[in-house]
Amino acid sequence: MSKLGNLGARLHRGEIGYDFVKNRKIWYGLSILITITAIVGLAVRGLNMGIEFQGGAVFNTPKNMSVSVSQAEEYAETASGHDAIVQKLGDGSLRIQVAGIETDKANQIKAQLSDDLKVDAEQINAELVGPSWGEQIANKAWQGLGIFLFLVVIYLAIAFEWRMALAAFVALIHDITITVGIYALVGFEVTPGTVIGLLTILGYSLYDTVVVFDSLKEQTKDLTKQTRWTYSDVANRSINSTLVRSINTTVVALLPVAGLLFIGGGVLGAGMLNDISLSLFVGLAAGAYSSIFIATPLVADLKEREPAMKALKKRVLAKRAQSAAQGGTETDVEETYADEPEDAAPAVVGPRNQPASRSRGRGRPSGKRR
Repeated sequence: MSKLGNLGARLHRGEIGYDFVKNRKIWYGLSILITITAIVGLAVRGLNMGIEFQGGAVFNTPKNMSVSVSQAEEYAETASGHDAIVQKLGDGSLRIQVAGIETDKANQIKAQLSDDLKVDAEQINAELVGPSWGEQIANKAWQGLGIFLFLVVIYLAIAFEWRMALAAFVALIHDITITVGIYALVGFEVTPGTVIGLLTILGYSLYDTVVVFDSLKEQTKDLTKQTRWTYSDVANRSINSTLVRSINTTVVALLPVAGLLFIGGGVLGAGMLNDISLSLFVGLAAGAYSSIFIATPLVADLKEREPAMKALKKRVLAKRAQSAAQGGTETDVEETYADEPEDAAPAVVGPRNQPASRSRGRGRPSGKRR
């Protein structure tokens, strides 16, 4: 078995681990800082909306054009009076996109481009997009996003509970804000492909979160019937037991997306791939982060405000303090809990509260003389 496989097995058994829930304030602060940066970028720079949302025209030239991209941009901006985006395709043709112009001005721009590029006007293909159509696309995008979030909250509230639904909703908003903020900061064009990528990563982020929630739900059954573990302890175990799985799935998903973004869009110059690949790359990374560092710690925070969980935490801490006051070591504290039932919540992972051996906690002597 590989080292990563061994690590995953030890995390799943609770032999090692990291206390994500205990350090949740660090993750909350980091997420707030990233989110504020994204919002500031969005407010200051705004989004570079594509022609599908603003309306305008796209002009496709013949193959094997000798004009450079920068020169073609200058020609298009002079002819239209608006910013232009020019892409050189694999066959040598140019795709000139001018947003925010009236459709009746397209013929005038086309004629000017034919003179500047020294090609016959009939060889330039013009595709017109009206502003009303772009507005309909934008409205449909917002409607799709709203319906998706509503159905997510309803599903999680039914399948789990409202606290988990709220935590997942916060994590999804976190992912959306960061992804949109990155688009504003880097200036990539927002197209329908961007919206598709955004909805895709939200589904992925939700899947990663539900995996942890499902483990948490199973491990917290009859939690109040024991005095060994708090809700935060079990939440931390759920994160650690699925940690390697989350890392593996995220890395495997990011590799092909990184190929689209950095090789397809950057090296090969296929700029049309940037709109969807950037949203997928940023969203997948943010989704994996939020499922581990935001959603589950937030559930633990909300859950431990319940009177029953507050009472449980008080009993657990009191029992641990009592054992420590009697001069027990970390191992002795675990042995004090040896009379707990077998179906009690599993051990929290981490340097504290770690079972001394796998044979303990089953009502059998641990080797300590009494």
